Amino acid sequence: MNLGGYFTLRHARNGEVLEEVKIKNTVSNNGLERTSGLMNGTRTGAFTKLRLGTSETAAAATQTDLKSGIAAGSLAGAAATCTQVTTDTTNDTAVLLHTFSATASYTVKEAGIFTTAAGGCMLARATFAGKAMVSGDTLQVKYSIDLD
Repeated sequence: MNLGGYFTLRHARNGEVLEEVKIKNTVSNNGLERTSGLMNGTRTGAFTKLRLGTSETAAAATQTDLKSGIAAGSLAGAAATCTQVTTDTTNDTAVLLHTFSATASYTVKEAGIFTTAAGGCMLARATFAGKAMVSGDTLQVKYSIDLD
């Protein structure tokens, strides 16, 4: 079984989609360790939070956090709506979804999935071309993990 997924980002302004991109993530070593423990019950704390950041430093498996996470305000870490959907077999894909609404200007360049909104254990991280967010913009972040 391979563990990996994709972030789909949808940046909108005044209700109009400016850009939608799909980015492959990098799974962290800590995320793999936590996942194996969740599978056999020796760990608790599911990956249910999404966080954004402003660093373009490339993702690496050895990283344990975003490089420059947004810690406060409307783009700070948040609980995702978590569901399962069918890609190949029944409920084989875990999905996390949250729409962030900017109340200030940021250039968002990284996203991650975590056990807590303030950080905790990071499952995966991805970097991407900066999304220039201004007050009123939304950034829908969808994370999908298809287990094959």
